[in-house]
Amino acid sequence: MAVIPSDGYDQLLDQIGSTLTQGCGRAVQAVNVHLMETYWQVGQHIVEFEQGGQAKAEYGVGLIRQLAKDLTLRHGKGFSRSNVFNMRQFYLAYSKVQTVSGLLSWSHVLELLKVDDPLERGFYEKQMALERWGVRELKRQMKSGLFLRLAACKDKEGILKLASQGQIIEQPTDLLREPLIFEFLKIPEVASLSETELETRLCENLQQFLLELGKGFTFVGRQYRITINNVHYRVDLVFYHRILRRFVLIDLKIEDVEHHDIGQMNMYLGYFAAEENGEGDSEPIGIILSRHKDELMVEYATYGMNSQLFVQKYQLYLPDREELRRELERTLRMENGKLERENEE
Repeated sequence: MAVIPSDGYDQLLDQIGSTLTQGCGRAVQAVNVHLMETYWQVGQHIVEFEQGGQAKAEYGVGLIRQLAKDLTLRHGKGFSRSNVFNMRQFYLAYSKVQTVSGLLSWSHVLELLKVDDPLERGFYEKQMALERWGVRELKRQMKSGLFLRLAACKDKEGILKLASQGQIIEQPTDLLREPLIFEFLKIPEVASLSETELETRLCENLQQFLLELGKGFTFVGRQYRITINNVHYRVDLVFYHRILRRFVLIDLKIEDVEHHDIGQMNMYLGYFAAEENGEGDSEPIGIILSRHKDELMVEYATYGMNSQLFVQKYQLYLPDREELRRELERTLRMENGKLERENEE
């Protein structure tokens, strides 16, 4: 029996394992892409059979019911009435199947089809691909109104860009999602909670907290100690953002943010910039999270201060999606009205 040389053998095993893993992954993705194309084409056949895609409701329902029955008899499982209906909706929602990300599964598509607004649906599709959301996380982000929260502070151009590209992280302000939603902690709104208890619960649910913060965050530490002139201070939570290459410092507040909280965070930022930053790191970012935010006080307290310091609100429960949607529609109407007036002039 030949003796296998030990030099490089482990590396050979690793190379083969890596190749197999990558190959299987590509195979699964290829199957998924073909499945999407097939379902889209099924939807196309149904719509084209109907009266130009504008069939009467009764006729459409009857057709879907009969198709589901006959397709199941001929081809087996996978053709329930709801599934056949969704194939039709898939075709109607996407004019070209090539525009659908290859990272989407049919389960992703089923969730996206629940979103009527094309702008909102486009955002979730792009963001799912950017952050590699599973179906469960996609459902949570849709339920928490992420698109509406991000769009609330943008103009029409920003909203359209958000819908077509997703949330691209290029600068510190791109990290802001207001309010942050901590419904995964399952804390009743009326509950009395200390800052330490909130911090503990967030750390116990770190994976979901990171998903809510967004792509690129890595956890560094809790109650991170810094020492200045032999006086010890502690930052509640410290993260590092891989994309922006910056430390992100977070302080949690149960009560209203005071001006001295802002001054303290600014001191932390100065310390990290001088003592913790490594080669290639950019200025650190400071975020004070509070359930309440006095906009005017924050404006005055941060006057002339580090531009990378932010005060954000958080909620322990899901936001009112209809209220957020009304705000979005109001912004779009205002922008359209402004454009019309400019054209008239």
